[in-house]
Amino acid sequence: MAKLSLQLKLGQQLTMTPQLQQAIRLLQMPVLELTTQLQEALESNVMLEQTEPAEQPQADSTVVAGEERDQSEWSDLYGSGRNNDNWTAGEQPQLELPDTSEDTLQEHLLWQLELGRFSPREEAIGQAIIDFINDDGYLTEDLPGILRILPKEGQFTLEEAESVLYRVQKFDPSGVGGRSPAECIIIQLEQLDPGTPGRGVALRVADKALELVAEHETEALRRQLQVTNSELDTALNLIRACHPKPGSTIQAGSPEYIVPDVYVRKQDGKWVVDINRSVAPKLKVNQAYADLLKGDGQHAMLKTQLQEARWLVRSLEIRNDTLMRVAMSIVERQHEFLEQGEESMKPMILKDIAEELELHESTISRVTTSKYMHTPRGVYEFRYFFSSQVGGQDGEDQSSTAIRARIRRLIGEENPAKPLSDSKITKLLDEEGIKVARRTVAKYREGMDIASSSERRQKAARS
Repeated sequence: MAKLSLQLKLGQQLTMTPQLQQAIRLLQMPVLELTTQLQEALESNVMLEQTEPAEQPQADSTVVAGEERDQSEWSDLYGSGRNNDNWTAGEQPQLELPDTSEDTLQEHLLWQLELGRFSPREEAIGQAIIDFINDDGYLTEDLPGILRILPKEGQFTLEEAESVLYRVQKFDPSGVGGRSPAECIIIQLEQLDPGTPGRGVALRVADKALELVAEHETEALRRQLQVTNSELDTALNLIRACHPKPGSTIQAGSPEYIVPDVYVRKQDGKWVVDINRSVAPKLKVNQAYADLLKGDGQHAMLKTQLQEARWLVRSLEIRNDTLMRVAMSIVERQHEFLEQGEESMKPMILKDIAEELELHESTISRVTTSKYMHTPRGVYEFRYFFSSQVGGQDGEDQSSTAIRARIRRLIGEENPAKPLSDSKITKLLDEEGIKVARRTVAKYREGMDIASSSERRQKAARS
């Protein structure tokens, strides 16, 4: 008969993982979904309370363009609050606007592919790879099979396909492009900071012993890896924080309303960014209840709620700070668009903002998806401001968005009886210092749902 015994063990647990997981989840939420989440938290957690409206401004404002700024000023971007009283009656933003946008996982990945500085050959491989990524985020075809559907005259190699797949696996959502649950988890773990406690052991578990985790064979797992219980627990916490179906975090469909996350306006010749705090409730820890628990060894459930409340408040701070930093960086780079229109849009990709703010590209992708900016020119999703670059003859790169706007302008100004062909548009753009191929002009024109010159001529003749 087995002998029963009690043992007391000391160990460390990685308590940051659920907090980071919560911060990432909140970062992805549109503001209306965030509001619902926070209301539910208020109702279920007695340690949370809502800040009274009189205690906070509706928005925090920061000047980001239009004046000379010393680099040290970036450390003081937060804390100077202003309410929206500075908006004139004609500028007062509309909080709720219809949204007709839809975005599938494949469209989300293709958008990142376009911004990734891939060569034409790499882009062709990337599009084929994305075609075989299912709604759960898994690659459903092996690379040799993907190569077989590509044009034979391209003579694409397995090494090229592996290189492109590796880059696609860096896209948001984290873990996309995995060919198995193990690879999906490994991709997510590899995106953690190398100094994250338990990361090395977690990678070994995902690579060699994931089936033991599924079978709850913890002791066999510990012996195989030759680690302590504490080290194994820390690693398993990381694995459990990974998403087994990363593609499911991207859901197609149109939300009923758009609520701007930030407002952008020009004040005294300077561009100002205001974060919208007028919709989602601002939460804080109920300090009176928290003080009652000090030195109290009982009420474990209340202490758990207190920890959860602190995590949520901190996660909201992280979300707002990250949102503001990204919005300010976008406005500073694209203030010419705000002043002059689409033809002044600058080329900008996720990596540009990620490097400036020292964040991961997947984080920038999360922040820019389903987040909206109210500007004097209209309401735009953050990701609208990102576009690939096309080299100009003067050495200055051009934004694909700006080129599309020029094409639309040229077609809008054409003689309906003699519409411009794609070749003629290419020549006119070349005269403006923009060197693009005729097939690129055709691609951009078709993407804007503009008919060909022959179809436009026939339409003009009929009318």
